[in-house]
Amino acid sequence: MEYIYASLLLYKAGKELSEENIKRVLEAAGVAVDDVRVKSLVAALKNIDIAKVLEQALAAPVAAAPVQAAPAQAPPKEEKPAEEEKKEEGISEEALAEGLSALFG
Repeated sequence: MEYIYASLLLYKAGKELSEENIKRVLEAAGVAVDDVRVKSLVAALKNIDIAKVLEQALAAPVAAAPVQAAPAQAPPKEEKPAEEEKKEEGISEEALAEGLSALFG
């Protein structure tokens, strides 16, 4: 999580999101830096518009109801035409953000 915080801090300060800058922020915070995680983070952030992701996160409604249990069986998956599969090959910013969350959560 500290890796994400470092990148957000750099973004807010208007600094470049580079490996060197993220390492400096983490070291200043007393975090042992993992070079592989830093490289992965920088590579993942190249394709993300952070301003847009933050805007979407702030606009998302907060869930007031408790989470319901998942159904016992998932419904059968419908087969998609080849055209729809081609459209889904591109990775959306939301999918990238979820991947980052899973990687550094």
